[in-house]
Amino acid sequence: MATVDLPLPRLGVGAETAPRPIKVVLNWGRRYSLWVFNFGLACCAIEFIAASMARHDFIRLGVIPFAPGPRQADLMVVSGTVTDKMAPAVRRLYDQMPEPKYVISFGACSNSGGPYWDSYCVTKGVDTVVPVDVYVPGCPPRPEALLQGIIKLQEKIASESLSSKGMRAKYGGHRAATAAEVTRPLVAPPTREVVGG
Repeated sequence: MATVDLPLPRLGVGAETAPRPIKVVLNWGRRYSLWVFNFGLACCAIEFIAASMARHDFIRLGVIPFAPGPRQADLMVVSGTVTDKMAPAVRRLYDQMPEPKYVISFGACSNSGGPYWDSYCVTKGVDTVVPVDVYVPGCPPRPEALLQGIIKLQEKIASESLSSKGMRAKYGGHRAATAAEVTRPLVAPPTREVVGG
């Protein structure tokens, strides 16, 4: 009996030919139903928590805080200092999120290493580990800054293409590194020098 290989599912099947009103409705739905996976690593995580409380209440923007896990989330907020030891875990959890997925880098430490940028163990920005959509500056940023970052991300989602070409363009057309490839050695391997000859 002959077997038939089924084609692999693509993101946005038929999205290239979908009418514009359908694209608008789908983008609207994604824009106002962001499930957040908070990757709080340091003091910026407290500001993230403050943004989700009653005073700032980012639920009114259609953002649902604290997804049960990465497989239910479509927005990762990385808040705090990303160390080289933590970078593979950030990448692994990002890989478990379903497409389309978005990342907000929240605070100076996750943007560029912050005041610890010259430390031997601090990653020089979370964008070396995962693709970042919105950067929120500050040390630590105020909750209002996170609300502004969420609004900027929602504007970006509203103008997104639903095609698989658009998703490839987001990642630069390159294969994403795995969690094992993100790890960098703390000490460079010794070089061999040939003396004499």
